[in-house]
Amino acid sequence: MNNERMAGAWHQLKGKVKEEWGKLTDDDLTQLEGHGEKLAGKLQERYGLAKDEAERRAKDFRARNNWN
Repeated sequence: MNNERMAGAWHQLKGKVKEEWGKLTDDDLTQLEGHGEKLAGKLQERYGLAKDEAERRAKDFRARNNWN
């Protein structure tokens, strides 16, 4: 995948993340770029979710949106 396609895919995914979790800031999303495994930690931080709940929600979102 070339850089332009990757940037476009990330831009679309970022929009989906913001739709689902509006409390995540642009800085949060910048930190997540290329690091989908960090989503659960950001959900814990911004929403006060328990670790297992944040991990479950992040895993579900990543699976629905093909975000590895």
